[in-house]
Amino acid sequence: MSEKHPVIAVTGSSGAGTTTVKNAFEHIFHRESIKPLVVEGDSFHRYDRASMKKALEEFAKKGKNLSHFGPDANHFDLLAETFATYSRTGKCKRRYYIHSDAEAVEHNARLNASYKAGEFTPWETISDKTDLLFYEGLHGGVVDGKVDVAAQTDLLIGVVPIVNLEWIQKIFRDNAQRGYSAEAIVDTILRRMPDYVNYITPQFSRTDINFQRVSTVDTSNPFITRDIPTPDESFIVIRFREPKGVDFPYLLNMIPNSFMSRRNTLVVPGAKMGFAMELILAPIIQDMIAGKGK
Repeated sequence: MSEKHPVIAVTGSSGAGTTTVKNAFEHIFHRESIKPLVVEGDSFHRYDRASMKKALEEFAKKGKNLSHFGPDANHFDLLAETFATYSRTGKCKRRYYIHSDAEAVEHNARLNASYKAGEFTPWETISDKTDLLFYEGLHGGVVDGKVDVAAQTDLLIGVVPIVNLEWIQKIFRDNAQRGYSAEAIVDTILRRMPDYVNYITPQFSRTDINFQRVSTVDTSNPFITRDIPTPDESFIVIRFREPKGVDFPYLLNMIPNSFMSRRNTLVVPGAKMGFAMELILAPIIQDMIAGKGK
């Protein structure tokens, strides 16, 4: 899309390995002296925490589903516009969704305000000079009618666990951290399923590179499993949309116990996910930045 103002989007559902992805990109940006404009996917939700609860009740009364996966709860149009604007100008508007009290303290100090967890900060025009836009969230590759977010990206990365593993992580997190009952969690999964099928999974057919975590232990019934498979109990299946130009012999040599399952697919041990991301993505990002002067 843009040689001067590249847009990199990492798309994936919760529990996909957010910390690993964040660390990998931070390492790349630091080593290459790249200044990113970071945009968070949650900032494009349509409702804050309180209004989402009300909206859920209103949709339920009408016999309709509402979830953070679908268009009714998100501003897909604003996300596409943000990417397009940055590509053209190197500037865009940004806001934050405040997830915790600690984040509220941080933003309130910066804005001299009194926002609470579960609320949005106001939209701010970011005019600082940056090298690229980096997005991480649920919808970096979403398409909804005439709104095509994927088309506005220069590099689209998918990070996703197999669905049973994703459910195990959600059940464990919501039960342990939020105190939700197993029944409530299953109800949420079922309510989100239509939007998951229609808006989340299709994105991973549009990605340039896809990192999928696959467990090597039995997850056939995720609703009774209470232990999340560890990285050492997993493989990462890395699929390249265009394998031409990928130095597979180099990657196989650099990542112990890795192998190729198809001509465009590299499989690495789960604990090597971050290392593999840096090896694969650093040269691509270097080329993107080098091309800015053309």
